[in-house]
Amino acid sequence: MKKYNFDEEVLREGTNSLKYDARERVFGKADVLPLWVADMDFKTPDFILDAIKKRLEHEVLGYTFRPDSYFEAIVGWMKQRHNWDIQREWVSFSPGVVAGLTLAIESYSKKGDEVVVQSPVYFPFYDSVKGSGRVIVDNPLKLVDGRYTFDLEDLKTKITEKTKMLLLCNPQNPGGMVWTREELVALTDICMEHDILIVSDEIHSDLVFEGYKHTPLPTISEEVAYNCVVCMAPSKTFNVAGLTTSFLIIPNKRLLARYERTLNLPHLHMGNIFGTIALEAAFTKGEDWRKQLVNYLEANFNFMVDYFEEHLPEVKPMKLEATYLAWIDFSAFGLTDEELNKTMLEAGVGLNKGVQFGKNGSGYMRINLGCTRAMLEEALLRIVNVLKS
Repeated sequence: MKKYNFDEEVLREGTNSLKYDARERVFGKADVLPLWVADMDFKTPDFILDAIKKRLEHEVLGYTFRPDSYFEAIVGWMKQRHNWDIQREWVSFSPGVVAGLTLAIESYSKKGDEVVVQSPVYFPFYDSVKGSGRVIVDNPLKLVDGRYTFDLEDLKTKITEKTKMLLLCNPQNPGGMVWTREELVALTDICMEHDILIVSDEIHSDLVFEGYKHTPLPTISEEVAYNCVVCMAPSKTFNVAGLTTSFLIIPNKRLLARYERTLNLPHLHMGNIFGTIALEAAFTKGEDWRKQLVNYLEANFNFMVDYFEEHLPEVKPMKLEATYLAWIDFSAFGLTDEELNKTMLEAGVGLNKGVQFGKNGSGYMRINLGCTRAMLEEALLRIVNVLKS
């Protein structure tokens, strides 16, 4: 088995990298350590780059379609990774998971309908709902023993006849939880009782740490499978976000047809020639790379926890069960959110503000652990020094 080197530094400046080359615009400083937007600093794996290079040997990059092998790769990956038997006919396309969420909202609801989100949550959820002219119903997660869980009693009180959809983040971003089967059963029971369609963002499902198990939402029951839509992509796992290639799994033929009408109207269905190639390579050749990546990410998280415990125990990272995005509680320092962000920028570290993810993200910041250990250590040193001063 090939050993991959995640400690290798890759210079990304000057490549139109959002993470690096937009720092001046985002943070007002071009030299902060960029531990914010969710892409990683590791090289896109060689088996993906080789597949793209091979296609480039042909000198025409015309319109494309997705071949049988593309769908077979997705079906095989779902079985291998999640023991989930899907049918290729369930698979549709989206340029990205957020685009898929937005297209689903357009497909399955109308303006003025209510859509449940569970804060703190990936902030484009809010944009997709509001931008589509729907009404956000916030069902905040509750903190129990240092871990978020669903507040089902709150959800029951907020459902009305206008509540049509719930957006689920599974695994959760920014909290990093892997929802248990029991948690998902309890949530879906309420949604099924009230005829609420669930759109589940499962883009981080391949980045689950040792000892945890991802549950694809449609595997809860046949009823849930026919009343949900799952959004997935290789982009987070294999660092190919720039190829704008995601997919939806929709077991219900009626829901699939409605989604594809919305997708096809602006001709978004054709996709990216290299995204198709990258997905197929990732899902047929990527398991060894994925395993080594997850081990490195978990080691990065443990390194961070140990570092803060030793040098500044007032900083409290939430236990990470999946993803490379850690949720850090800085509330012990009594800073406002603007003061906290300003302090991090003074330290030369660019993080995501907690309040971006919802009001209950106040006092938190999100840090991207998809970087070399050396960069992470430098960022932690800067954070500790500025907070101690």
